[in-house]
Amino acid sequence: MIYKIAHIGVAVKNIEEVEKLYAEVLNLPVRGREESKENKVAFIPVGDTAIELLQGMTPDAPIARFIEKKGEGIHHIAYQVDNIEKALEEMKAKGVALIDEKPRRGAHNSQIAFLHPQGTYGLLIELVEPEKGH
Repeated sequence: MIYKIAHIGVAVKNIEEVEKLYAEVLNLPVRGREESKENKVAFIPVGDTAIELLQGMTPDAPIARFIEKKGEGIHHIAYQVDNIEKALEEMKAKGVALIDEKPRRGAHNSQIAFLHPQGTYGLLIELVEPEKGH
């Protein structure tokens, strides 16, 4: 069911500043960017996984609210699955609280869903099913 850590989501206030740190200090350049009405996102591959930098586009965006409450830092860990609908059914059957009952579109045309941190000892977990063929 879970194949690997797809990415680690990191909430940041200024994505461009953090990108410089990764590129200039850690020698890990950004390999993809996306923007939605809620977030600016940058992907930094590290081996078989990635760091996903997330900056809220408005003060009421979920990432901005997270930073306001907890500060910058790790926001979530995303695990890659081959069948997200089946994975969600299994999690629900095992009593895990879900934020997303049904998958929704995520970055790179993937299907994503989040498990509620109340049921995962405080960690926000994202399940990701990549777009077929990727």
